Amino acid sequence: MPFDVTSLTGVGPAPSAHERRLALRARLAAGSPLVLPGITDALGARLVETSGFGAAYATGAGLANAQYGVPDLGLISLGEVADQVSRLTESTHLPLVVDADTGYGGPLATMRTMRILERAGAAAIQLEDQEMPKRCGHFDDHALIPMGHMQTKIAAALEARTDDALVLIARTDARSVDGIDAAIERGHAYAEAGADVLFVEAPRSVDELERVGRELKGTPLVVNVVEGGKTPQLELQEYVDLGFSVVLFANYLMRSMMAAGREALTHLAAHGETASRAGRMATWTERQQLFNLPAFTAAEAHYDQPWTGR
Repeated sequence: MPFDVTSLTGVGPAPSAHERRLALRARLAAGSPLVLPGITDALGARLVETSGFGAAYATGAGLANAQYGVPDLGLISLGEVADQVSRLTESTHLPLVVDADTGYGGPLATMRTMRILERAGAAAIQLEDQEMPKRCGHFDDHALIPMGHMQTKIAAALEARTDDALVLIARTDARSVDGIDAAIERGHAYAEAGADVLFVEAPRSVDELERVGRELKGTPLVVNVVEGGKTPQLELQEYVDLGFSVVLFANYLMRSMMAAGREALTHLAAHGETASRAGRMATWTERQQLFNLPAFTAAEAHYDQPWTGR
């Protein structure tokens, strides 16, 4: 009897990329808040999935920091992002929202970006309106492409999709350059160009968040919660009441793991042992279960037999 290889990727058959995109669209249409944790690797993807979240966010800043040790200054290439997206979609059943920065160029480059990341399994792709090289939205000194140019890039991106279920998120960093009025104007323009979801980066106050939610009502909205950043940190229901249906915590997991890792290594450097910290790390069994060792062991035993024919 053939071995059920679907057990190697978790519980039940892995959904197709199209099914993940439909699941994400259903979550966005439902109106209930989608809490979206950011991930930088397959470990993060497994943790997010087993913690019960409905989707994960492949963070560009986190990828630059965690995989390449560089700041979020537009230093990572499309090829590097696509390779990581392929690993992430292979490691989880969740829909994956992918931060594709500026699309890595003009409209034609953006079309190629859409096709490559779609093939890698992305459920949603996020594009932003900064000039290249981009900067983290909570840094200073941004520069934007013209609003009409970004509308053209959005239209080109939509034409490049081969699966209409693939979600396009349009982000504007205009608040940091020209103020909240310009950011809202760009939001309307990007919705008109066909964006499925709008992302106004870095509103500075609750009043600005309220304006974004009220004036861009009708299109799903993302709020980016950056601990120590420029946008107020509120309770989840407060963001929902202000009109946001996607609450993004792009680098919360990475920063939490950084702090835990630093504390663990400080202890090791000071004491030269780890036994006293056994209760503050994942157990051996928890580690193996997270990565499906029992299923792989069963598969190994199944195939470690002489072939007996069909």
